[in-house]
Amino acid sequence: MRGTIPISVEQGPRGITRWDALAVLLTLSVLVFVAEASRHLLQPLAELQRTPLSLAPEYLPEYAARTTLRMLLALVLSLIFTFIYATLAAKSRRAEMVLVPLLDILQSVPILGFISVTVVFFMSLAPGRVLGAEFAAIFAIFTSQAWNMAFCFYQSLRTVPVELQEAARTFRLSPWMTFWRLEAPFGTPHLIWNMMMSMSGSWFFVVASEAISVGNTTVTLPGIGSYIALAIEQQNLRAVCWAIGAMLIVILLYDQLLFRPLVAWADRFRFEQQAGVLPPRSWVLDVLRHSRVVAVVTEPLARLWRRTFRWSLFHRAGVSVAPPRKGGRWADWLWNVFVVVLALLALWQVATFVSASITWSEAGNALLLGFYTLTRVIILIALATLVWVPIGVVVGTHPRLAQFIQPIAQFLAAFPANVLFPIAVSAIVVLKLDPNIWLSPLMILGTQWYILFNVVAGASAIPSEMRDVGTNLQVRGWLWWKKIALPAVFPYYVTGAITASGGSWNASIVAEVASWGTTKLQAVGLGAYIAQATEAGDFPRIVLGIAVMSLYVVIVNRLFWRPLYWYAERKFRLG
Repeated sequence: MRGTIPISVEQGPRGITRWDALAVLLTLSVLVFVAEASRHLLQPLAELQRTPLSLAPEYLPEYAARTTLRMLLALVLSLIFTFIYATLAAKSRRAEMVLVPLLDILQSVPILGFISVTVVFFMSLAPGRVLGAEFAAIFAIFTSQAWNMAFCFYQSLRTVPVELQEAARTFRLSPWMTFWRLEAPFGTPHLIWNMMMSMSGSWFFVVASEAISVGNTTVTLPGIGSYIALAIEQQNLRAVCWAIGAMLIVILLYDQLLFRPLVAWADRFRFEQQAGVLPPRSWVLDVLRHSRVVAVVTEPLARLWRRTFRWSLFHRAGVSVAPPRKGGRWADWLWNVFVVVLALLALWQVATFVSASITWSEAGNALLLGFYTLTRVIILIALATLVWVPIGVVVGTHPRLAQFIQPIAQFLAAFPANVLFPIAVSAIVVLKLDPNIWLSPLMILGTQWYILFNVVAGASAIPSEMRDVGTNLQVRGWLWWKKIALPAVFPYYVTGAITASGGSWNASIVAEVASWGTTKLQAVGLGAYIAQATEAGDFPRIVLGIAVMSLYVVIVNRLFWRPLYWYAERKFRLG
């Protein structure tokens, strides 16, 4: 079986092999990293506030470690959320009616909105300690990772090939076994690519997540994000360059130690294997597979995991599926009414809260500002589609190229827009450009990669028989793109475009207001409106801005992206 590598023993059956030594060294390094990055968690907040952030480069390793630990913990939480949330949405039609629109809303809610609402709760979990602020920062990073992963896994579950589903029913697998033996493996390659994108995309919001405001007090957590914010405030270009260098090193490290092993491991779950193409390799995965120490330590856990399949009581062999109950349509109708009433009550609560201090004319102005931002999002997504879909197809159909491009794309995706503020602001001022136009590219800077990563995942999953048929029939040029490439990647593209669209709305809060030192530029749009309200602590206007942004995102998704999604699911589903 592919992925199973025999253990080689160089020093006899009882000796310690070089693989064991490397595995122990890797484990100790990870433990030291976690210990160093988390040793300040119980530090009093007052002590943290008395210790000013330093731009000296010798502090960057510690700041980088703390930021990376926050991002990795948020990634674990996002993975757990994805398995639960996306599975419920894909398995239950009634749950889907609530969870998918709710996901549209959640991805459109700005990270500043999440921080404003949840910071008091998280700070109360560890009063007077840094741990409470860390909880708030990790949750903020989680909100920049989870929605993309949930969307992609939901799409994978909805497009599991029919023949695989029939095989699972033929072998009478329980729902638990079906999920872990069929559905999760099928969606794993796509999910890992989106985990890489989520990890990289969360760098975009690290600056906001590491500055926690409680009342009139702002707690700045040490990290690369707060380091970049301080460097921009002090107009220290050298410090900005040091931060970029630290980001590059961190991205290369977690690419080698985490994502490249995951990509190589997940290759065994591809729906089909292409003959003549070497599988992706990872030296870390080779170490873990060859090490007997790892095998001895993980065997009890693997045995316990295998037992869960026998303990599963959800379904027993020989038990027939119950026929659908009568009155199902009435139950669906009552459920629809319940969902609509719940949505109307939520809208009524928002309207009541906002109308107490905001006039209807200002609400109309917020809708107009939202239209300006919508126009920018549509144009930017269209341009990103024209650029990254062809590139993604080329990269995805050439595995060796994909291995080379992967870390480069991760670094570019992780590049925060804040770092480009000095260049953008200076160029706009010197050349006397219109901020309403030239600040717009900052909105798509971090979100365009959702399209690239999803298209790469889709292109790499094109069945080899489809490629062979195209080669044998000499299908080339535009005909190859029309009949093979674009239909194959279309479901993946829609998933990436939905996330990129929602992320662009979120990024507008950062991109429509750019500053460098005392120079501040602002574009007319809903993102600038929310940023101003957040800076002023005007909670009713924050709620109004978030509500308008969510309204636009849901309408666009319901009227445009979701029909495309359902069309892709019906027309281009494998099997």
